[in-house]
Amino acid sequence: MIKITKFGGSSVACAEQFKKVKAIIEADSGRRFVVSSAAGKRFKGDNKITDLLYLCQAHVTYHVDYLPLFTMICERFREIRDELGLTTDIETELAEMRDKLPDMTVDEIVSRGEYFTSRLMADYLGFPFIDAKDVIAINFDGTFNFDLTAERLHVILETCDRFVMPGFYGSLPDGNIRVMSRGGSDISGSILARCINADVYENWTDVSGFLMADPRVVDNPKNIEQITFSELRELSYMGASVLHEDAVFPLRERNIPIHVLNTNRPEDPGTIVQDKIAPNPKGALVTGIAGKKDFIAIEISKKNMSNRVGFVREVLSILEHYGVSVEHLPSGIDSFSVVVNKSDVKNNIYEIIARIKETMQPDVIRLTEPFALIATVGRNMNSRPGTSARLFAALGNAGINVRMIAQGSAELNIIVGVLNKDFEAAIACLYQTFAAEADEVKAQAEAN
Repeated sequence: MIKITKFGGSSVACAEQFKKVKAIIEADSGRRFVVSSAAGKRFKGDNKITDLLYLCQAHVTYHVDYLPLFTMICERFREIRDELGLTTDIETELAEMRDKLPDMTVDEIVSRGEYFTSRLMADYLGFPFIDAKDVIAINFDGTFNFDLTAERLHVILETCDRFVMPGFYGSLPDGNIRVMSRGGSDISGSILARCINADVYENWTDVSGFLMADPRVVDNPKNIEQITFSELRELSYMGASVLHEDAVFPLRERNIPIHVLNTNRPEDPGTIVQDKIAPNPKGALVTGIAGKKDFIAIEISKKNMSNRVGFVREVLSILEHYGVSVEHLPSGIDSFSVVVNKSDVKNNIYEIIARIKETMQPDVIRLTEPFALIATVGRNMNSRPGTSARLFAALGNAGINVRMIAQGSAELNIIVGVLNKDFEAAIACLYQTFAAEADEVKAQAEAN
């Protein structure tokens, strides 16, 4: 079995974390291909190496002395090397980087966090080091060239049956380094898993997988043992973030599962994410609950709106003109609401409303106060009657007024809008309702 193992910044933050990584790798012979992030925070109040490198680049841009900051970065790497008794000569490359820093691109500068961390990790594990710029092919438009990446890997695998590769960056067709968005090491690992056709992609971080609800809102929420890519997308969009969203796409069409695990608690089962999980009529109804605050709705009413072709499209085109993404579009016969993120319209909401009034001449146009959206997600909901009734009964019994309701045709989730002030209470009451149901299902399964 081939396993791609990616370790996040917290997993490689210091020498002690490196030791945990080595124990994990040595515990399974299938873990032969390692992707490393840059060293992260060692403790609360500490700095991530990538943040320091971005700051270093800002010092260069604004002609501020960057040497003290760069020295701090170098010390982090030397500290790891010396504590582990490694022999990698990083001083020479760090000195070269120090001298040419003003001429380096921002992408090249910030990629060095992953580069040097991975160099040290390869030395510690006794694995070959493979530079991501020689593997991950990125097109000029930012998309990935999977075919070229696979070709490069095929050549490397002719002489290497294991290696350590930095995450977060690759190279453009002209050879220049291009970094991904923050958290991009997750993407690097998934690209590697796809191109090697791995059996599983292990993503090691500082949490034991996905939780059924936000632990900042619910005390000790249950771990999600299995989740589909579709469910993960729904929950991630609503803020339940453990994996970078774009890490899913390279794996989904190949149905390569992702196993999210905790470097600090490797014995925990974690969460397995895969494209398809067989329906279980007797399984837990809800997989997870997540939400975000600060949405607003523009409510528009006009008599006989249903007879006017293109009315909604014209309103949406106005929002498109201002670069506003529409989250939901609840509608009635002669009215509809456009739900948007408050932050997307904070500078021009009244200009947008004026434009709609002038163009569409509605009978009524109203702006709601900010509210929260909460998604209750579960692959088993579409085969079980009464889910909506239980959800709304739980909110009603808690005295929470529902301002908006939306459900996709796949019946994978139910989204409700509640006032911002009711957000935490709504999450808590829904979790209590459906977590209790999950306990009952598990108890029945064990009894049988």
